[in-house]
Amino acid sequence: MRAARLISLVLLLQARETMTAAELARELEVSERTIYRDVLALSAAGVPVYADQGRSGGYRLLDGYRTRLTGLSRAEAETLFLSGLPGPASEMGLADVLGVAQLKVTAALPASLRDAAGRARQRFHLDAPGWFREADPPPALHPLARASWQDQVVEITYRRGAGAGAGAGAGATAGASIRAGEAARPGEVSRTVEPAGLVLKNGTWYLVARVDDGHRIYRVDRIGTVTVTGASFARDPGFDLAGVWAARSAEFVRAILTEEITVRLSPAGLRALRWAVEAPAARAAADAAGPPDGQGWVRTRLPVESLDVAYQQLQALGPQVEVVAPAALRARMRAAAAELTALYATD
Repeated sequence: MRAARLISLVLLLQARETMTAAELARELEVSERTIYRDVLALSAAGVPVYADQGRSGGYRLLDGYRTRLTGLSRAEAETLFLSGLPGPASEMGLADVLGVAQLKVTAALPASLRDAAGRARQRFHLDAPGWFREADPPPALHPLARASWQDQVVEITYRRGAGAGAGAGAGATAGASIRAGEAARPGEVSRTVEPAGLVLKNGTWYLVARVDDGHRIYRVDRIGTVTVTGASFARDPGFDLAGVWAARSAEFVRAILTEEITVRLSPAGLRALRWAVEAPAARAAADAAGPPDGQGWVRTRLPVESLDVAYQQLQALGPQVEVVAPAALRARMRAAAAELTALYATD
């Protein structure tokens, strides 16, 4: 902690040239007595910091002294400010912390790079939520974020989803998962969990939490109450949030793709398939595709969540897909095509 504060003190003096003990104390959120001790420690370590006396005096670095800690290129400095996501940070209650951190980084940058934050904001903006979503974050997000930062065990109430087969498709990734077999029974349950981290996926927040037998994923907007138990948990040093999320998401998608249909796809249909179905299903269909016929169409097997979901998804491909089997789905697609023909048959 002290080492980081000493580095910050040097960077502040380097950026602002002269600062009083009171100004440094306010900036670093410590007492002036602590600043006096830190300056003595820096001097003992060979950093040429000295004090100017008088009304306009303060601490300065020897002219020409530059620490190597600010050896950032312009591209590196601008990319640094892209790493702060104000929308998600605000939803987690960290907007003020992020703002102060960016101000401190800006102050520590050389004068030639202090426009990096403005240049990055003018050129890049991340709007993480999907279209037509509620602007307000889930009420449970703030306490879960605090519990995750502080490694606190919490008790939550969780509203189960209606389960697979409701046409949710990939948009429900990992959302209904509590324990095996429970997602199909709507209702609310209580769980004691260790919040390992939070993930923002397409505008939806998910909690990755350790339960008795491993890590599980919960949609934050389905969490009702969050009660801090007062107990702390020891975080696994080898825990990889991104890795756990990727593995569990893939596992969830594979688990819901329980049926398989046979289709013929035009070249345009094969290209557009990845926009109509889950990515693993599209990849499986591409891998299983046979050679193209005289018109360039291919025959392949497509994993689907259910025939109902497949019917909805394949509507997006229009005449670029033909269902070969099963017969029930082919008949349903034929009926839909007949209705469209009748609808457009007259002016």
